[in-house]
Amino acid sequence: MNHRHHQSPKVVPLLRPGSFVTLENQPEDLPPFELIECRGGRCWVRQQAWGPSVQWEVQHERLRTA
Repeated sequence: MNHRHHQSPKVVPLLRPGSFVTLENQPEDLPPFELIECRGGRCWVRQQAWGPSVQWEVQHERLRTA
């Protein structure tokens, strides 16, 4: 009997705080975002040029490792 593990096409990579990520369809001239935190399918990211208190919430599945 042959059992295969099928991975969903929506497998999301493990992203660690402090790593840099890009958004799907991110323009080439926009620098990567710094990942602050992920929780419950949502992630908070920021641009280094933004102040430390400015963050953007995005869906985890929209992020890619930079």
